Amino acid sequence: MNFKVLHKSASTRARICEVETAHGSFMTPVFMPVGTQATVKALSPEELEETGARIILANTYHLYLRPGQGIVEKMGGLHRFMHWNRPILTDSGGFQVYSLSKLRKITEKGVTFQSHIDGSSHFIGPEEAIRIQKALGSDIIMAFDECVSYPADYRYVLDSVRLTSLWASRCLEEKRGETQRLFGIVQGGMYSDLRERSAKELVAMGFDGYALGGLSVGEDAETRERIIRETVAFLPEDKPVYLMGVGRPEDILDAVSLGVDMFDCVMPTRNARNGALFTRTGRIAIKNARYADDERPIEEGCDCYTCSHYSRAYLRHLYMANELLVYRLNSIHNIRYYTRFMEEIREAIRDDRLEEFRDRFYKQRENENHVVE
Repeated sequence: MNFKVLHKSASTRARICEVETAHGSFMTPVFMPVGTQATVKALSPEELEETGARIILANTYHLYLRPGQGIVEKMGGLHRFMHWNRPILTDSGGFQVYSLSKLRKITEKGVTFQSHIDGSSHFIGPEEAIRIQKALGSDIIMAFDECVSYPADYRYVLDSVRLTSLWASRCLEEKRGETQRLFGIVQGGMYSDLRERSAKELVAMGFDGYALGGLSVGEDAETRERIIRETVAFLPEDKPVYLMGVGRPEDILDAVSLGVDMFDCVMPTRNARNGALFTRTGRIAIKNARYADDERPIEEGCDCYTCSHYSRAYLRHLYMANELLVYRLNSIHNIRYYTRFMEEIREAIRDDRLEEFRDRFYKQRENENHVVE
């Protein structure tokens, strides 16, 4: 993986970078659509590429359970298995194990947990997480970490940081694919000193990139912004910075200003399936009666397939009739909204007008009267 910083913002920590992998390159700041089970829900790879997506995320935990990394490897790896020939990042599964708090047991060796599918018992430690991701063949892989809940006791988070660093060092020692690059995940909850400790320990190990984990778990926006700002300050400028699981457009824009390069979230596709569609002025609920005879596209000026061919009235009809096509059409638009949003952010950074772009972004939303919160 080659990483180049192409342009830095004159007034913020934002930057434009190019990341080159064995399956092509992508520009940052970038949003990665989530393809948890080797598919971005409702979309074919061709449709996904047409939205402008250049890298996607898949999940180690889910693919380990079903269909199993052995089958994916036998089928030629994740890229061939899902017919996506661009970069893929796989999460280590640490967050999913965190979400199984009532079905897991953590030791220094790793985590024993029960499958959410059939209740069967499994074990994943740092070595296993790397072996699974090696078999999947993704371009960017993540170290196995422990994500803590919020709020969390200081002593517990302190031990979590110790465990995360221990596991990170073991991940580095485990053999991975020749073209795979490994990111470390900074933990530390909402405690500034523990975030600093975690960041410094991981940087000393020399990862290919660094992620900020343990956020978007219930903390308020002000706390999240503080943690991002404080943590990024301890990360090297010549490595990509990835904020995990944060997906609201306003949160992405704020984090870009603080120096974050990469983002992922299920928000665009999950909202699409629930009938919430993103526009410059906020989200609209397509089920609302006001759209029953609305001939306009979801958003004027949007160049996505959905907006080029279909009206709000038709999309509302599909949604109210529970027609499957609406999942596809809504998802195409929402993913395109995100990729176009990132394109505009990169352009604003390039022209040194990111703060102006940010002010206009918020002003547009203040004047909107049909935002879905």
